This record gives sequence, C-alpha cells and structure tokens, in this order.
Amino acid sequence: MKKIVLSILTIAFSFSFAQSGIILSKDNMLEGSMLHDMVTSAKAGRSLKYDDILGSPYSNQNFSKAKIAEDYEMIQVRYNSYSDEVEFKNENGVMVLPKENKFSKIEILSPKQTLIFVNTKDDLNGYFYELLNGKTSLYKKIKTKFIDVIPASSSYASEKPATFKNLDPIYYIKTEKGFIKNPKNKKEIIEQLPEKKEVLNTFFSQNKIKFDKEEDLKKLVTFLNQN
Repeated sequence: MKKIVLSILTIAFSFSFAQSGIILSKDNMLEGSMLHDMVTSAKAGRSLKYDDILGSPYSNQNFSKAKIAEDYEMIQVRYNSYSDEVEFKNENGVMVLPKENKFSKIEILSPKQTLIFVNTKDDLNGYFYELLNGKTSLYKKIKTKFIDVIPASSSYASEKPATFKNLDPIYYIKTEKGFIKNPKNKKEIIEQLPEKKEVLNTFFSQNKIKFDKEEDLKKLVTFLNQN
C-alpha cells in the first residue's frame, strides 16, 4: 500500500512540474508561465493570434542557446520585443522566463548578444541589449508596436490587416549619475558630464559623431570609459 501511495505522489509531483513548465537544472529549477501569443484587437472585437498579424513581434523568431543565470543549464531562448519578454522552449511548448533578479542577464551564444533587465524608471523599463559594459554602459531598446485592424471605410474599400511594426531603436547611456536617454547632440552629453567638458569638447572636435548611429555611440562610450 505504501508503494502505491508513493508512486501516486511521485506521478502527481512530476505532473505538477510539467504543467508549470519547470526546467530541472544543475542545482535549481526554472519555472515559467505559458506563452500568451494573443493580442486584443479593439477594432476586430476579438483576440488575434500572432500568426493572424502581419509582421513579427521578434527581431529573430528562431530560438538561440543562452546562459540565463548562474547554476542553470543553458536553454533555447528568444526575445519578444512586443511584450518585452524572454521566451524559452521546453517539452511543454514555449514558456516565458520570470522577470526575477537572478534572470536579469541573458547571454545568447549565437549571434553573440546580451540581454539585461534595466530599471530605467520610465516607460521603457525592461529588457535591453547591452552593447558596451563598463563604468559607462551603452544599452539598446528594441520595441515592436501593434497596429490594429483598420476597417474598410466603405463596401468598395478593403480592410487593412493588423500589423506588428518595429520602431526605431532607442539608446541609453548609463553613467555613474544616471541615464542619458537617446542623446541628440553633444550639448546633452556635456550637460550630464560637466566634469568631462574639456575632454569631451576635444573629442567632439576631432570626431564627427552622429547620435543616431550605433557605431558612433559605441565610439563615444568607449572614449568615456577611457577618460
């Protein structure tokens, strides 16, 4: 009788793990929620599946192997830039990684990228791509917007389907004083870092920095870390 009870408990325990989407790892367990791949459409009066919407909420729809935390085995992940969630795949399907401190740095192997959870204290608070890390860091926010169905204006017109639209990336420079969001010119940088005014003026006079160019921002942040 004891053996029967023990077997039932073991099966129930295993089943509850499977339903929760738990991944067994080295010393810990990873629990995630199921992916909700639906968007509420006010114009259509119903929820639309991702497959019913033109475009994609992913910059890369494929899953890539990644390190999600210390003491956890590598798993397959992808970033959803519409919902600002990291998804992972296991035997139960596609799950969503909990937004917990221990999962605040996701290191993707190929293509080599690092996603970090950053508290910017604004509406873009969440996951960013870490472009440079140091005393001064550079982060990039990728955001996807849902554009609802546009109903036909007449019986002669056609309905415009719902779409996912990739927005222009937004860059944050993190200094010891805080964040500089999407800097537009050298004046904004110098105002935030007045103690570096002299060296920055020299740098800007010698380098034509375009603040909407990622490589130029990397050059600027690299300079700040060296001076």
